[in-house]
Amino acid sequence: MRMIRRRRKESLTNYKKRIALLKSELPRVIVRRSNRSISMQVAEYLPAGDRILASANSKELQKFQWYPRSNIPTAYLTGLILAKKAKSLKSDGFVLDIGLNIPLKSSVVFAAAKGAVDGGMKISNSIEFDAKRISGTHISSYAGKLKEQGATKAFQGYAEMKVDPAKLHELFENVKKRIMSE
Repeated sequence: MRMIRRRRKESLTNYKKRIALLKSELPRVIVRRSNRSISMQVAEYLPAGDRILASANSKELQKFQWYPRSNIPTAYLTGLILAKKAKSLKSDGFVLDIGLNIPLKSSVVFAAAKGAVDGGMKISNSIEFDAKRISGTHISSYAGKLKEQGATKAFQGYAEMKVDPAKLHELFENVKKRIMSE
């Protein structure tokens, strides 16, 4: 009981939302975002504690030559990886758990859920997303504008990894094909 009070007081868990999600009796697709990565899990409720059935982290994208950031294309690709790992799970569907994230229409957590849906998971949610934002075209066009102005410091991390941010959408499509074919 002490832990529940502490987590509520520190705003770590919204128990009203959690109970509403658990009442569905469906496995939850949990999406969490940090400053550097995106993690996703499929969890099943048990009275002794949640059981994780499958998990994916954006750091796993390095083996596909994608350098993870905490952005929309990375979230989408992480969702695809989770869907590949969760193919063997027998479920009528899943419910999306975004935790304390604010449910904004084009946010990173919904991009991750869209990747999982496109990978074959049945998440009970109406997720609509602009395909250009998912593929990183908006990042590429912004990088192109900055390059014309001579400002290259904003994408210095990509340059250190020998990735041209103006061609990020092409790299995205190649990585997506590799994930789907694996």
